[in-house]
Formats: sequence, structure tokens, C-alpha cells
Amino acid sequence: MEWKEAMTDFRVHLKLERALSDRTVDAYLRDVGKLRDFALEHSPPITPDKLELDDLQAFITQTGKAGLMASSQARLVSAVRGFFKGLRIEKVITEDPTELLESPRTGRYLPTFLSVEEIDAMVAAIDMSRPAAHRDRAMLETLYGCGLRVSELCGLQISRVHGDEGFIRVIGKGDKERLVPISPEALKQIAIYRSSERTHLPVKKEAEDILFLNGRGGQLSRVWVLKLVKALALKAGITKVISPHTFRHSFATHLVEGGADLRAVQEMLGHASITTTEIYTHLDREYLRSNIMRFHPRASAGKSRSGQ
Repeated sequence: MEWKEAMTDFRVHLKLERALSDRTVDAYLRDVGKLRDFALEHSPPITPDKLELDDLQAFITQTGKAGLMASSQARLVSAVRGFFKGLRIEKVITEDPTELLESPRTGRYLPTFLSVEEIDAMVAAIDMSRPAAHRDRAMLETLYGCGLRVSELCGLQISRVHGDEGFIRVIGKGDKERLVPISPEALKQIAIYRSSERTHLPVKKEAEDILFLNGRGGQLSRVWVLKLVKALALKAGITKVISPHTFRHSFATHLVEGGADLRAVQEMLGHASITTTEIYTHLDREYLRSNIMRFHPRASAGKSRSGQ
């Protein structure tokens, strides 16, 4: 679907379905128009039905860097959510990319990411005596170790995990396939899960090749994974507002911090445009800056070496 048609349909939806005033409709259209302009700046341009969560996150980050206040960003997110809700109702899209998009908090324009220590704390927070504990650990290792979208994790197929070669084949947005390296630790945890838990499940026919299953032998939902991640973060004492996508941000951030080539990161994340991946260079710089401001003796204004 092209932007002109999508914007026209959104106007009709706001007027007829939601009965909003002309002034409110115009405000919604202005906000979504900013997203349209962002999408059209890409090469090639991104149509409404091809936008992903990463693109939306990059868009929100760009508005923050341009000086848009957090309250205005929150309004922008609300308008974008309404736009994609309309596309979902009209069956233009089957998955809503705003489902896991969080409104920005005051003063925060870059996506949240976890430190290695925080990820380890979440893994340690899994009660290994509980049913499906090995599945949950394998899922976290795969989320972080491969930088997957939550939909890619839920749909990951056993036949696409090539342990001997150290890669998984991921079917991403638009049925695009990419190869992603998988860590030995993730492979180890997947093997334990399959031998100790999955083999005992009453696997549904349509889920026979799906790796991570619920207790009824069916495919896990994205919302279920979101609830798991939030529960483990709370148990680990992490106060950041996070979601499964935070592991993807962490994966990319740690690669960039370690000196990985941006094009390689783009390939592993499955980004259509390098512009979307470049958000992690900004995040890396912000991380370095925050550390300097925190620890450098000259970072605190008004301080001198004498303490006066």
C-alpha cells in the first residue's frame, strides 16, 4: 500500500469511525505525516505495510534528536499506533509493529539496552526447578545471542537451526531470509531444552517444526514472551522499562561497542536500510558520554581539584 492511499484511509477512519473533530484529525495526520516523510527518505522508500518496529524506534529517536519534547513524542506515538491499528483493521498488515513500541520517557530519546551483567542477572533469575525453565533460558540466550525480533523467536523452526555450522536461518519481515550466527551457549541451552522438556510435550501438528513451544505444544505468542521478560527483569531488580526488543537493542549495541562493522550488524539485524542501524552508533556515543560525565573529574561543573 502506498502512503497517499494509506493517509486517505486513515482520514476516513478518524472522521467516520472515531468521529473526531477536523482539528484533531488534522493533528493526527500531521503526526503520521512525519512518519511518512521519514519513511520516504529511505532508499528505497518504505511503504506503510513494510515498516518494522526498528524503523519506528529509529523514527522516534530522530524526533528526539531534533528537539521534540518527550510529551510531544508520546503524542506522536499515539497517532502512529492509531494509524497502524487502522491498517490492521483493514487487513493491510497482519502484525502491528507498534505492539511493543513504548512511549518515550522524559529526557530519553535512545532505546534502552541492557548491560551484560543485567542480562546475566535475568538469566540467573530463572527458577530452574520450574517446568519449562530450560526453554526460558534457551529463549533468552537466543534473543540476546542472535538479536532476533520477538516474532522471529516465536516462529523459529528447528529445521533452520544449523548447530554444526553455528548459524540459524531467520525468516524476517516480508519473508526475507537471513543467516545469523548463534553462540555455543545458545546452542547448548537449546539442546538441553529439546532433550529434557520439548520431547515430552504433546506437540500440535502445525507446530511440529517450531522450536519454542508452550505447555500445550503450540507456538508461543509475542505477548507471552513480553510478560516473561518483564517478570524476569523485576525479579532481577532491573528498573529499566524493557521488552523482548531490548535484547535486540543490547545485541546490536554490544556489537557496535566492540567495534563490529555497521554493515555486518545491519545484515544480522535484517535492516533494509543502514539508516536504521545507525541508531546504535548514536547509542554507543551516548553511552560513552554518560560514562565520561559520570566518572571524569572535570565533568561536574563548578568543581575544582581543591573541591572548592
